[in-house]
Amino acid sequence: MGIRSLVLVSAAVALVALPAAAQHRAPGTDRTDRFNVGYDGRYTFVRLAYTPITSRQRGGGGFFGGADYQWNHDWPRADRNFSKILGELTAVDARLDGGNVLSVGDPEIFKYPVAYLVEPGYMTLTDEEADNLRNYLLKGGFLIVDDFADNFSQGPEWGNFTQYMRMVLPEGRFIQLAADHPLFNSFFTIESLDFYHPYRGVPSRFFGLFEDNDPTKRLMVIANYNNDIGEAWEYSETGFFPVDITNTAYKLGINYVMYAMTH
Repeated sequence: MGIRSLVLVSAAVALVALPAAAQHRAPGTDRTDRFNVGYDGRYTFVRLAYTPITSRQRGGGGFFGGADYQWNHDWPRADRNFSKILGELTAVDARLDGGNVLSVGDPEIFKYPVAYLVEPGYMTLTDEEADNLRNYLLKGGFLIVDDFADNFSQGPEWGNFTQYMRMVLPEGRFIQLAADHPLFNSFFTIESLDFYHPYRGVPSRFFGLFEDNDPTKRLMVIANYNNDIGEAWEYSETGFFPVDITNTAYKLGINYVMYAMTH
């Protein structure tokens, strides 16, 4: 489709866990899942939670303590703001009264076609969680991975992410995407991928994981490496980021959802 102008809009029931799902809680989900909303068929933003490693375990920088669980970065404003924009600019019936935080091993994720995961440089997965995510992806689920970066090419955050993704899909191989992939033309036309991490200044790269490692088949995972589009969603009401950065972040997110809904 052609390029559309993006107008930024100011984004102005507790879910009872299944007994089996209760075994899959990640740290902090007891503080967040009370805001979860029940499934009603509408698009609902789903954020995946995991048990994070500490910076000492990873052998790098970062922190782990207090209410910082890594997977909760930019929550809940990023989730709500994105749902608001998605509903305003597309025909998707997006739920605006809340989103869901679900553990990677929760069988509830199969109700939702798109899931969002951040800070995978600090992610850990059990065998059971990896198996659940594998089945989710192979049965049609789409995973957006965001908010991780290294100061040099494919450093410790990339290494940790790919280590655990090999548990999910041992045969999977990430392939760097170019702007001519249909993902970047599924709603907005994104002609260039020459972006940079908003804080570190390192060039962004986009990696995909495909069915059978075949780029002509369905894309199952998009990894925004050296990028953080959720940060721009979170602060889109404040003017913290320039309009072009915020617009691009929303365009990418909308394209991801539209691609997932149509493939």
